[in-house]
Order: sequence, then structure tokens, then C-alpha cells
Amino acid sequence: MIPVLPNPGQAPRWQRLLADAVTDPRELIGLLGLDEALLPAALMNARGFGLRVPRGYLAKIRRGDPQDPLLRQILPDAQEAMRHPGFTGDPVGDLGARAAPGLLHKYEGRVLLVTTGACAIHCRFCFRRHFPYASDGLTQGALEDALAHIRADASIHEVILSGGDPLTLPDRRLATIAGALDTIPHLRRLRIHTRLPVVLPERVDDGLLDWISRRADRTVMVIHANHPREIDGPVRGALRALRGTGATVLNQSVLLKGVNDNADTLAALSETL
Repeated sequence: MIPVLPNPGQAPRWQRLLADAVTDPRELIGLLGLDEALLPAALMNARGFGLRVPRGYLAKIRRGDPQDPLLRQILPDAQEAMRHPGFTGDPVGDLGARAAPGLLHKYEGRVLLVTTGACAIHCRFCFRRHFPYASDGLTQGALEDALAHIRADASIHEVILSGGDPLTLPDRRLATIAGALDTIPHLRRLRIHTRLPVVLPERVDDGLLDWISRRADRTVMVIHANHPREIDGPVRGALRALRGTGATVLNQSVLLKGVNDNADTLAALSETL
């Protein structure tokens, strides 16, 4: 899903950059000087799960290198269409863990809110690419049902905002969701799982930082970086600013063949972080 952009003249810079993301495999291959033989597979596999990559992230990818570890994360590939016995479109069991529309309750003490189906970048390894966002979106009614479930279970002490990517939502919507959760006394912590500080660091603006600062003792920001080259100057600045709010900042990575499946790359990623 693609976030709806408000009046461009009134939109924050990060929303304008998000709307300007590359979504056409032809443009991607042309901008990166890649072999056009890659285009048929890219076009075919972008039909079911579209290409989406911010131009700032695209600038980190080496031109003419089809094995670039950043490119491998975002270029639609023929292997996506392969079918394997025992594999499923719901690999982490989300559908069986739905406690209410948009609410997943898999583990003791913790629930996850699917706040949106929108992302700033479409990672080809996404495990929620087949999630039914249309029926399980976090409408106001769904939010009320989710809040009722959380209120009724005093063992729940942590809520994860995920998606999609919750930071594709405007600050006001984030504040509304968090404010509603703050009325539940047994909740101690809000976790926000997001790739935006890495792929669109402009999202970490004054408005977001101010909001996090006011709730930093109850907020954990979990970013998503898979390779040290993803962390350039603007990303470093965004992460320093997030840490400066006093919130806890963590990283999650996915082990990816040809991207970070060796000790040296993983060590470099950890040291860079």
C-alpha cells in the first residue's frame, strides 16, 4: 500500500520524498546502469508486490553491479515466483495470531498492532507481503477493539507498532494511537518497529523528535538495517537525534544470502551501529 500524500504544498519534506520514490523497474534499471536483461523478471515480479525505493537509498547502490547487497534487497527477482513444498504466504504465523483486526497476540506479555500497510521501501524478503491489510487495517473501530483486548489482559505490558511501517503515518496519527494506549495502566512500554530512519532519514524531523522526547522513558525505537553501507551520514544523523531524545534505540537485521550472510559483514554492521 502507498500512503496518501496531502496537499504537496503543505506536506512535510519527508512525505514529499516518500511520494517521489522510484516505483518503475525500468527507471530503477536505467538509473543504476544495470543490464536490461534483468528487466523482464523485475517487471513480472513487481506486479504482485510492487517496487518501491526512496531515491536517497538508491544513491547508496553501486551502479552497474547486480550483486550489490543493497540492490539485492529491493530489486524484484525471478526467484520470488518459485514455489517450494512446505513454504507459505504466512511464514511467521500472523494469521493464526489475530486477536482482533490489526492486532496480533503471539507471545505472553506483548501484542503487535498492524498500524498500516504502507512502507517507504519494499524489501523483497518481506514476510507480510501477503498480509490482508484491506480487512485488517487499523480503522478507528479496529483500534477500539484492539484497545479492549489489551485492557482486558493485564499480563500485556508491551505494545509493538508495526505494519507496514508505522513511521509512514503522520505524527498526529502516531500520537493518537500512543495516547489511547497510554490510558491503559498495565502497559509499560511502546516499541516502534521501523525502517524509515535507515531508508528515509528525513522522517526523523523536529516534530517526530519532540513527540518521542515527551515519552522517551516509555519508548523503544527498533530500526532495521541489514548492511553497513545502509548507514551513511544522513542516517547517522537521524540515529544520533533519536538517541538524543532519551529513547532506547535498537536494531533488527534479517540474515540474507548475498547481503550479510558472512561474519565480516555482520561484524561491520554491528560496529557501525
